[in-house]
Amino acid sequence: MIKFKTTATLLAFATLFSIVSLAVAQPHQQVRYRTVKVDGLDIFYREAGPKDAPTVLLLHGFPTSSHMFRELIPALADKYHVVAPDYPGFGYSSMPAVDEFNYTFDNLANVVEKFTEKVGLEKYTLYLMDYGAPVGFRLATKHPQRVDALIVQNGNAYDEGIDNDFWKPIKAYWQDRTKEQADGLRSLLTLEATKWQYTYGVRNVETISPDTWGHVQPLLDRQGNQEIQLALFYSYGSNPPLYPKWQQYLRDHQPPTLIVWGKNDAIFPAAGAHPYKRDLETLEFHLLDTGHFALEEDGAQIASLIREFLGKHVAGN
Repeated sequence: MIKFKTTATLLAFATLFSIVSLAVAQPHQQVRYRTVKVDGLDIFYREAGPKDAPTVLLLHGFPTSSHMFRELIPALADKYHVVAPDYPGFGYSSMPAVDEFNYTFDNLANVVEKFTEKVGLEKYTLYLMDYGAPVGFRLATKHPQRVDALIVQNGNAYDEGIDNDFWKPIKAYWQDRTKEQADGLRSLLTLEATKWQYTYGVRNVETISPDTWGHVQPLLDRQGNQEIQLALFYSYGSNPPLYPKWQQYLRDHQPPTLIVWGKNDAIFPAAGAHPYKRDLETLEFHLLDTGHFALEEDGAQIASLIREFLGKHVAGN
């Protein structure tokens, strides 16, 4: 029999026992790092949570990868099956050259669709952020029966919100795809621009880990990756013509939707969040006092809002 000489020793042991018990009781929260073949490409993904639980499919933005969800995944995985893939050309997935793979949003969505089928995701809640919005809305409009709900974080489906100064040179590139226009956009792929995306509009820059741009920038700097990103800048022009279709999907299917939007974002400002109110009947709407990558500063709050939202609208499906 164990004997404790002091109350402090007893409390210390009890605390340690509680921590160990929690870890044992929640083994699904450990993240797994996996790769699956899709059309000959290695698609890297992060996965955690029980596979028989409702699935949350996390779709990342530019210029990051599933790395942006590194803290959100374990925060949800005790109760949900959480999956976050890297698109081709991003993160740890294959990066074929632009003459080997057509980098369009149609093709990214096609790869993600096949990925979901390969790993057995039959239904899911979509987390749509930045590039994840055009990828995810393509999935949702093609397979509305697969979508339990939407979580939208700085992801556009309306013309409002892409009519600011940030978009002017990109829209000019859509109209005139020349080398000169492309070269003018290369500044968006520099370390300075990457750091700006993470830090602009945040309340306290000291809360933003340099591990973010420290992870992203070396991947952007790989030989050939700038050409990939420029191809996707051009392809982004294919998205606004689809907005009416995506909006009709929202009106017709009424997926329960949670908006958690960094309102100080200079790329997708809050003007892009408000129009969702026009088309959705079941909408929980939160503008957060932070920037583009809202998870970096307000990840705990977003995780809490997601858990509450999914508990009401998805748990038990």
